[in-house]
Amino acid sequence: MRLALDEARLALDHDDVPVGAVLFNQEGQLLARGHNRREVDDDPTAHAEVDVLRRAASARNRWRLEGTILYVTLEPCVMCAGALVNARVDEVVFGAWDLRFGAAGTIMNLCQDDRLNHRLEVRGGVLEAPCREFLQEFFRARRKRT
Repeated sequence: MRLALDEARLALDHDDVPVGAVLFNQEGQLLARGHNRREVDDDPTAHAEVDVLRRAASARNRWRLEGTILYVTLEPCVMCAGALVNARVDEVVFGAWDLRFGAAGTIMNLCQDDRLNHRLEVRGGVLEAPCREFLQEFFRARRKRT
């Protein structure tokens, strides 16, 4: 999760919400890292999780990412949870719970919905305080600017 936090800091370079993600295989090898890029790419789908999945799929030359664990600083939204299910990721570990958009246990749990063809393990609240505080600090500073 500390690597995901390091990655989240990179989103600040282009004034994006600082969310970072890293993907590992089950042997503990780092496969890909990414962060929110919506502002710099002008892309509403450029969330940290999607960035990582794209990079890992490209590196593996396949879209199925079974045997992997994603660490992300914020609970995935509906789009990202759906992407994790579709990519066949084995597990998602996240830091801060997202009380407004969380789709891995807060608002809903798309990652473990029995109606879908794939379910992944979900662990939330890992290094929750530093992940939450980092986001809160970003939004406090943004509100002061406006």
